[in-house]
Amino acid sequence: MLQIGNPRERAAVAAADVVLSLVGLARPRRSRPAAGDIRRILVLRLERIGDLLMSLPAFHALRQRAPQATIDLAVGRWNYALARQISGIDGVEIMDAPWLSRDARAGGWRALIRQAGSWRARKYDLAINLEGDIRSNVLLNLAGARWQAGFGMAGGGPLLDDDVEFDPGSHTAVNGVRLVSASFGDVTSAAACRCEGRDEAARLPSAVLTIPPSAKAEARRLLGADALPPARPLVGLHIGAGRAVKEWPAVRMAQVGTWAVHEHDAVIVLTGSADRRAAADEIRRALGRSATVVDLVGRGDLLTLAAVLDRLTLLITPDTGPMHLAAAVGTALVAVFGPSSPERWGPLSRNCRIVRVDLPCSPCNRVRTPPARCVGHTPDCLEAVGTDAVLRAARELLADGRRLVAASPNTVS
Repeated sequence: MLQIGNPRERAAVAAADVVLSLVGLARPRRSRPAAGDIRRILVLRLERIGDLLMSLPAFHALRQRAPQATIDLAVGRWNYALARQISGIDGVEIMDAPWLSRDARAGGWRALIRQAGSWRARKYDLAINLEGDIRSNVLLNLAGARWQAGFGMAGGGPLLDDDVEFDPGSHTAVNGVRLVSASFGDVTSAAACRCEGRDEAARLPSAVLTIPPSAKAEARRLLGADALPPARPLVGLHIGAGRAVKEWPAVRMAQVGTWAVHEHDAVIVLTGSADRRAAADEIRRALGRSATVVDLVGRGDLLTLAAVLDRLTLLITPDTGPMHLAAAVGTALVAVFGPSSPERWGPLSRNCRIVRVDLPCSPCNRVRTPPARCVGHTPDCLEAVGTDAVLRAARELLADGRRLVAASPNTVS
């Protein structure tokens, strides 16, 4: 069943699937390769930072299933450096899909088709698409692998040898592990991983994300670590969420920062992209001159950000890619959720607190096409999240006072 909210898009994709089913009928029947015969695997994960990081359990499961195989991963340009640091992945290739890219360098369909077609020469035994999208399923099919698996919930299912049902009641990471199990013919394990939310997903074994020494050194330089008192905690405030509909007001971020300064003598570390400069300046003014603030908004690449997050005592963040990055490096975090479901897209961490409110319309999960009444201002589901609720969550995480001394593994030394 297609899981597409917009009726017109759903009808268009359904019509396209009818045509693709005819293509599938013309294709010779194929046999699933035995696990021991799988020597080369292609994985598509073309979407954003958080989507890649929520796939760490799937990468781990894939490596466990095929320890002898070479695993190649195709990602968007924005994730290339990060993907190269994931354990168990042998090769990483850039594939900039224009419907996902925010970079003018993204090619058109002709370039994508040519790139996918070139993969046929590698003779993949298994190809897996971790995102359910008719366009990327078409690209997966062009790679010509012996066996192709993916999610058909947004079209392209007729092209797949294994069209695995995406369970909207389960976390994205759980669905990824289910897909890997199904692609190896393990129907029992695939069926067992259903209706499992964030808590269960956070317990899944994951591939390791390694921070290179160069990124750690740059993070130390940007933080001015040598000049900071070692006993003071570092509390990060991440500004921005990629989409305005997921952003918590800057004034409330500033209130959390003020609490951290007054109650814990914290050093405040501001992170975010360069386009959030106005919000960062607003927070700095609210914190006042007496606060020690390290402003890293618009500074450093993705791996440097990972190294910065790794040094924090605590991160306060909306639902965004750096939230998942903090979870991947083990940083304690408070995540403020609004329109998106934490049970489906929450951080893979047991050292975190989710703060949200229950409203009849939330979570609507309409972050790409939000309702008109939620555009141009903070939506009700985030406006209703007060500072006190976030502070309670932060205090819970920091209840053990030993987190705030120099002996803490996340404290600058």
